[in-house]
Amino acid sequence: MFAKYFLYWLPLPFIAILNGLVREYVYGKSVSELAAHQISTAVGIILFSLYLWWLSSYWSLTNQAQAVTLGCSWLVLTLAFEFGFGHFVAGHPWSRLLHDYNLLAGRVWILIPIWSLIAPVIAMRLRAK
Repeated sequence: MFAKYFLYWLPLPFIAILNGLVREYVYGKSVSELAAHQISTAVGIILFSLYLWWLSSYWSLTNQAQAVTLGCSWLVLTLAFEFGFGHFVAGHPWSRLLHDYNLLAGRVWILIPIWSLIAPVIAMRLRAK
């Protein structure tokens, strides 16, 4: 089952990278860095939601336990990708990666992993109605 959940998750890093490229090359230079970060977070949640809504019309989640397991799997995969790719591939220091999770500084990126965790349950419930 985890292999299936991993396959469901696999498009998310590509969506996130595309979102980052749009931030960098479209609006990132015309707004402050903090505003670009916040806009990018909102756009990321919207894009993830659209993908998840499309995916939820094909998946076979039938109960809350499966949706929670999917959400937990996506949370772990998202954090592993973000910190693994961000540090070991992009070369960002840990302090920079953790900075995006500082709500007191207006950094709202923590909403992305939270959404990865809860979105499958929400989508399953909405589809069930």
